[in-house]
Amino acid sequence: MKPTRDEISALAAQFTPDEITVAPIAFGGGHINDTFLFESGSGLSQQKHVIQHINRTAFHHPEEVMENMQLITDHLRRQCQQRGLDASRETLSLDHTCDGTPYVLDSTGELWRCYRFVDNTVTYDRTEDIDVFRESGSVFGRFQSLLSDFDPQRLHETIPHFHDTPKRFRDFREAVENDAMGRAAEVRAEIEGALGYEPIAPALTSKLEMGLLPLRVTHNDTKLNNVLIDKDTGKGLCAIDLDTVMPGLAAYDFGDAIRFGASTALEDEKDVSKVHFSMALYRAYAEGFLAEVAQSLSDEELRSLPMGAKLMTLECFIRFLGDYLNGDIYFKTDYPTHNLVRARTQWKLLREMDEHWDEMLETVLELGKKADA
Repeated sequence: MKPTRDEISALAAQFTPDEITVAPIAFGGGHINDTFLFESGSGLSQQKHVIQHINRTAFHHPEEVMENMQLITDHLRRQCQQRGLDASRETLSLDHTCDGTPYVLDSTGELWRCYRFVDNTVTYDRTEDIDVFRESGSVFGRFQSLLSDFDPQRLHETIPHFHDTPKRFRDFREAVENDAMGRAAEVRAEIEGALGYEPIAPALTSKLEMGLLPLRVTHNDTKLNNVLIDKDTGKGLCAIDLDTVMPGLAAYDFGDAIRFGASTALEDEKDVSKVHFSMALYRAYAEGFLAEVAQSLSDEELRSLPMGAKLMTLECFIRFLGDYLNGDIYFKTDYPTHNLVRARTQWKLLREMDEHWDEMLETVLELGKKADA
């Protein structure tokens, strides 16, 4: 049973010495966690906060999520200070309880954390504004650059095998075989379409195993709406939603941002005729991303970025479709075919990426060389 508003207020009060002046209200639109915004204090001490329940279905060990988040935000803050960046706006600031812990447990043992709301910012679910998408690329490129000297082995793998595409395919095949809801027959075309991409599944994991691609600290959920943009200047400030920060590949972060942001439609657009892969948006993101991090990337990593876009799109295709077959037990849904709609948008994007493949590779090589000059 979910806690009441009064119970959430009581949890929120543990993170601030000041009186709560605006009670928590539902905030944001993430697929996984429950999020609320509240205010404490008044006058000069007035502060907005975000309090969030970490979903144990997605994150079996939320305490490890918080250990990662504490390590990462501390490191980002130090790096921001060394580079003359505004640490209060260019990285998240975790709130702590009076005994110094960055989370509390509710009456059922569920974990809640809190962080400072970064005021005068905006997020976008989708944009066709080249400048906005370029700024999001700068934010995630800077995120990797600031963490380039952090040992990824210090981090917990908060979702094991998160971007292990061959493992995702094994899970998908199991969902097809089990057909728990009797839905497989109606989506046979989508199933066959997904399986047609299975040969490229090991494209990145095999290079990691061979030592051709290095482990890095990666965000792993680089959607456009996980970037805060300054309302006044239009400058990209910081990455939010750090639950999936863990060891990974540069191509994962680049790729997931592209599959989400270089689409001309929302992730759950029902009319797939509106869904297209935009090379203009792809190039803009690559410009921002590589301007910040290109000097830290090897040539092999640079070449892996377009494959990251394809594989992250493919993973979401089979995850949405697999969840639909399983009965919508992972992603939040608003209607019975919501996951199927999401799967179809990803399938459309995949096919259009195939059409632009050469141009995608040429673009990152050109921009990488330019940024590294």
